[in-house]
Amino acid sequence: MKKTILLLLVLAFCSQTSFAQKETTILTLKNTANAPTINKNIYGHFAEHLGRCIYGGFFVGDTSKIPNTAGVRNDIIDALKKLKIPNLRWPGGCFADTYHWKDGIGPKENRPTIVNQWWGGTTEDNSFGTHDFLNLCQELGAEPYLSGNVGSGTVQELADWVQYTNFGGKSPMSDLRKKNGKAEPWKVKFWGVGNEAWGCGGNMTAEYYADQYRKYATFMSDWGNTGGITRIASGSNSDDYHWTEVLMKNIPLNMLGGVGVHHYAVIDWAKKGDATEFSEDGYFHTMKSALKMEELVTKHSAIMDKYDPEKKVAMIVDEWGAWYEVEKGTNPGFLYQQNTIRDAVLAGATLNIFNNHAERVRMANLAQCVNVLQSVILTDKAKMILTPTYYVMQMYAVHQDAKLLPISFNSPLYSFNGESLPAISASASKDTNGAIHISLVNIDAKKTNKIEIDVKDLGVKNFTGMIISSSKLQDYNSFDNPDKIKPVAFKGFENKAGKLEITLPPYSVVVLEGK
Repeated sequence: MKKTILLLLVLAFCSQTSFAQKETTILTLKNTANAPTINKNIYGHFAEHLGRCIYGGFFVGDTSKIPNTAGVRNDIIDALKKLKIPNLRWPGGCFADTYHWKDGIGPKENRPTIVNQWWGGTTEDNSFGTHDFLNLCQELGAEPYLSGNVGSGTVQELADWVQYTNFGGKSPMSDLRKKNGKAEPWKVKFWGVGNEAWGCGGNMTAEYYADQYRKYATFMSDWGNTGGITRIASGSNSDDYHWTEVLMKNIPLNMLGGVGVHHYAVIDWAKKGDATEFSEDGYFHTMKSALKMEELVTKHSAIMDKYDPEKKVAMIVDEWGAWYEVEKGTNPGFLYQQNTIRDAVLAGATLNIFNNHAERVRMANLAQCVNVLQSVILTDKAKMILTPTYYVMQMYAVHQDAKLLPISFNSPLYSFNGESLPAISASASKDTNGAIHISLVNIDAKKTNKIEIDVKDLGVKNFTGMIISSSKLQDYNSFDNPDKIKPVAFKGFENKAGKLEITLPPYSVVVLEGK
């Protein structure tokens, strides 16, 4: 009898041990010599003439009582500097292919108006133009990314814009720039050749656009592109792999610096769901759409590899983020939405995907920066708040220009109503000072997940961490409670003889630093 009881106890212990082992995810980091660098431009942003992103967001005018520098809010400038914003895309978006840049230079009182036909039908006065944007980028220390007008513009118009911003010698456009108060050129590197040419940029076929791109790109530079600009093709709509195939096949690689990809996390374009009042079903399917980015990047990369095995052409994911219904009572054309912990989880998981594909993904732009879609900043007159997405971007800034540490693990599953998603998302890097950073996301809406990482061979011993989470998925920062969600010190880990044992709460984002 005693032997039987003892045997049962042993079996029960083994069963519990086995169960515990299954419950812990083993994550392996590889300090690989030839791993790519995570380009800082993956952490880029997007500012379109849309709703209150520019007017009433960034730009309040130099006569405003809101503290500003040349009309741009000082609090936004300060917040973006703290974010280490590497680049900013402007003026669109769909707006780019209706925008004529010469209407936005010279004395403001002499500038013509423009009707923003895509976004609310509002009339804009062109008071925020090329000088305002490029001077803002200089103030931020960010690279400007200008989207040229291919849809309703001309080759000459885009070529003139390049000369106006970049040419230091004497020419009609550089003389005009000097007349307008800027003696030295800004030297803009990143140029989009149209936007969403398959849709609002002209409803073109891939074949037609490839020919248009070649024509426009030809006149943007000289034979050898001695100006060093990066010409970026208007890329695919999500999983339109034919578009990428045609561009890579039909455009000479020496004319192509990057190919765009756009993908939004949307449940249903006809019924996108509320930004703050959502169920677990809404959360699960938003994350399902967001996590499709892994498949998109992998498949578009495989196509690019066929024509560019040396990976000279960058993948530019220049629009990404969550897209919900607008906030109640707001203009439906302004795309103003709140930002919850769901969006923090979505941002962390997406950025991990970009980091892990750093060999091909070398720029990305979250849509959008202020008051539009998955914003990092929201404003209401003089008030400004930072969103959970802002704090994730701030936590992840440690990966900018750091060396990728390839990562491998078998994720547990987050299951809901018969469907499953990977519950864990992760990426890691080593910076130039030798510090290790590991970013972890638990997507599961209910379960805590445990992770073990062997760090003995990484040359670091002391770890600290930050976490962003909240008591409910639907929590957000409001103008009445702007600090409800902020990163705090993370204590849910132990370093046991070179093995990190980490406990990740549900719907949380964690960044660990080892020195």
